[in-house]
Amino acid sequence: MNFLFKKTKELEKKIDNYLDLIIKGSTLFRLGVKYYMEGEMEELESRRHSLHECEAEGDRLRRDIESSLYTETLLPESRGDVLGLLEACDRVLNLTYETLSQFETELPFFLPEVKNKYLDLTDVSMKAVEEMVGAVRAYFKDVVNIRTYISKVQTSESESDKIARRIKHEVFRTDIDLCQKMHMRYFALHIEMIADEAEDVCDRLAIAAIKRSI
Repeated sequence: MNFLFKKTKELEKKIDNYLDLIIKGSTLFRLGVKYYMEGEMEELESRRHSLHECEAEGDRLRRDIESSLYTETLLPESRGDVLGLLEACDRVLNLTYETLSQFETELPFFLPEVKNKYLDLTDVSMKAVEEMVGAVRAYFKDVVNIRTYISKVQTSESESDKIARRIKHEVFRTDIDLCQKMHMRYFALHIEMIADEAEDVCDRLAIAAIKRSI
């Protein structure tokens, strides 16, 4: 990150730690959805609680980083881009926690034949998040590879759209109650939205990278 930070290493470490929390959150989300589908509610609650702690620590660390951006030696022309990236990443982590909490709160019904599709959707959405983190790290440390990471996020986001569409198509052609169909659609939508948010971060990253090259 030395092209953005003139002399501080502590701020670099804080940003790395914050990005590590997002990766941890994606792992906890994967496990939480898996345990819900298996009926392991105590395991779900454990992962939800851990993800809540992860989100709270992320909020604390993000505020600390934002404060440091105005007191450390970040180049002024880059400060706004970094602040925007942190806020966009925070929305991804928050949505991950909120979605897993909805499983624990609303106890949605899932047709047995679509459970694996929800696991596939979860996996590809979390891949988008993890590649997003790679793209953010590349912005600071390895900018020549940033487009590779962004492309991977876009691929995962596109795949999440396809899987969610297949889920909805299958669900709405069954004879179960409409309210159950809508509930399953709701959860597919919210898992899919995590990948959408990750892609939004990368859209912002692409603009920031172009500005740096001018």
